Amino acid sequence: MNQDRRDRLRDAAIAVLAREGGRGLTHRAVDAEAVVPTGTAKNYFPTRDTLLRAAAERCAEQYRVPAATVAQTGPETGPEAGRGPFDAAQLAALLAGLLRNAAGPGRTRVLAYLELRAEAARRTWLATLLDPVAAADFAAHAHLLRAAGLPAGPERARALTLALHGAVPHLLTGAPATLAAAGLDDLDRFTRELLAAVCEEETG
Repeated sequence: MNQDRRDRLRDAAIAVLAREGGRGLTHRAVDAEAVVPTGTAKNYFPTRDTLLRAAAERCAEQYRVPAATVAQTGPETGPEAGRGPFDAAQLAALLAGLLRNAAGPGRTRVLAYLELRAEAARRTWLATLLDPVAAADFAAHAHLLRAAGLPAGPERARALTLALHGAVPHLLTGAPATLAAAGLDDLDRFTRELLAAVCEEETG
């Protein structure tokens, strides 16, 4: 099969998921989004499950781009060598940039991913396919904490990751009162305060 057309169909499936939600993901909708003859998507992905799998695999591929940037971030030398110099202030700026990307240029991919996660609640095989994408964030954030010279125990990486994951749906919705209540109306301040809370030294 033509790989370029296959990728075009997978990208179309992501766009449909982001715009129409899981119920809107049909072969006909993907054909229309990709501007290909009716029946093309069904020829490449015969069932709805294979269409979902194709979209999930494409989301995972797209996720690797920002993930690779994160993995290369760190000081210029030492065990956390990467793109340096790097400190807590730069980490806060990086995290704010990732959140802006999720709500901006990466919005379609992120919306599609969240729709796939909802579908995965009813499809074990899809949950298994998506599992490495979400799980990788915990290790990535532990790496960033270490690279910035901050406490990076598993509990801190979990707190940071879950807070960032929880922020994304609110950013996508864009409800102003909720954004203000969550502190997400100022992402630079939000990530600075989040890091301060996550990395606060234990006492007692």
